[in-house]
Formats: sequence, C-alpha cells, structure tokens
Amino acid sequence: MADLKAKFEQARADSKNLPEKPDNMTLLRLYALYKQGSVGDIDTKRPGFTDMVERAKWDAWNMAKGTSKEEAMQAYIDLIEELKEG
Repeated sequence: MADLKAKFEQARADSKNLPEKPDNMTLLRLYALYKQGSVGDIDTKRPGFTDMVERAKWDAWNMAKGTSKEEAMQAYIDLIEELKEG
C-alpha cells in the first residue's frame, strides 16, 4: 500500500507537467479518481444548478462511488501515465 501511495503522489506531481492539457472530460475523470483515491466515497450534498463547475466535479466523483481507494489510485496512476505518453 505504501508503494501505491507513493506512486499515486508521484502521479499527482506528474499531472502538473503533462505534455498537453487534457480535455474537460479527462480532467473530470482525473479529479474523480484523485478524490476517490485520497478521500473515498463522496459524502457531500450535490451543488446547486447555478454552480455548474462544482456540480460537474461532484457528478464525476459520485460516479466513482463504491470504487476502493486502491483501485482509484491505480486508475489515476494509469491515466496519468497514458497522458504523459501523449
């Protein structure tokens, strides 16, 4: 688990230096996987319809609900690696 957590944190650092900015859907997926891997299942109320950005982020994270932290961490790491390759 410690090794996975270290790779997860390295992937987070690598996410700031990707060759190109991912599209919005990929950014939402990254956000959801990061939150699920670091916090676990979402436990907040869905934002109102006037806050579209936070609502989209909430929806993305909510879709990851039920995924274990370890699975989310690995999926995040894999997606960052894929994005690094361009």
